[in-house]
Amino acid sequence: MRNLNRIHLNGLRALECVARLGSLQAAAEELGVTVGAVSQQVLKAETQLGRAVFARTPKGLVPMQGAAELIARLEQGFQTLSEAVSSLHQADDTLLVVSIAPVFASRFILPRIDRFTARHPEIRLRLDATTQLADFSRDEVDVGIRIGRGRWSGVDAHLLLPQTVFPVCSPALAQQLREPADLVDMPILIDGHAMFSWEVWLEKAGLSNVSIRPHHVFSEASLALEAAIAGQGVMLAWRLLAISALSRDCLVMPFPIEAATGMGHYLVTRAGAPRPPKVQMFEAWLRHELDEAMAEWEVLDERMRGR
Repeated sequence: MRNLNRIHLNGLRALECVARLGSLQAAAEELGVTVGAVSQQVLKAETQLGRAVFARTPKGLVPMQGAAELIARLEQGFQTLSEAVSSLHQADDTLLVVSIAPVFASRFILPRIDRFTARHPEIRLRLDATTQLADFSRDEVDVGIRIGRGRWSGVDAHLLLPQTVFPVCSPALAQQLREPADLVDMPILIDGHAMFSWEVWLEKAGLSNVSIRPHHVFSEASLALEAAIAGQGVMLAWRLLAISALSRDCLVMPFPIEAATGMGHYLVTRAGAPRPPKVQMFEAWLRHELDEAMAEWEVLDERMRGR
């Protein structure tokens, strides 16, 4: 393996990543570096190899026809390295790595994480808060929490809670809302990453022919929620996102109408793989917390409908 001494491992990794993901941008996101850094690593690796691996086209880097075997072997090699590292991680029964969306982590998991620690003090949690879907065949992840329809490749998905949505706003702004049609004149706050639209709720409210105009668009649901709390407008939220603010009367539901999105919150694990005890303990704790949250929701819902 002396021939590897003349080629930097980061360069080979960049070649494999760009070829597998199809772009410098996607490779930069996976590697945690800038696009420029990936481009430089690719160029340096090609120089060290003494040949071009990618053709430069208007659509980006395209693998050369003669580089297919190199790329295939690099992918196989890095997959083997990844599995070797993962085997050490999986053998550690005291560390649980959870891949989770930032909004779910901050709004639901973090306020309750001390209760998991109290129940399982021997388990250390590492929350990987990201909007990117974990690749369980490559990433050091034990379990994930995702929002969607439960149809993802490479994972077993277990439904935790169906998702329903409803408008929320500050108590002061709610005074201006007498009926759902009044939303047309309200500032609307949009979560730019949401997988549902206002049309889902408007149709349930009998306003399928009504359109609303976004006032502000946010890149993260928590930002839109904070703007709603500050009285900046009306947001379409879901239970686990808004329950804390609703229970503290920072937000209200101006209308007692919820609409199903057809999606849900899912616990995901590697497809076909047995779930180790630490994952089973996390799932049991999470389902218990969700049951308690939904019991709190029922009480809160009755109180709000009685206003």
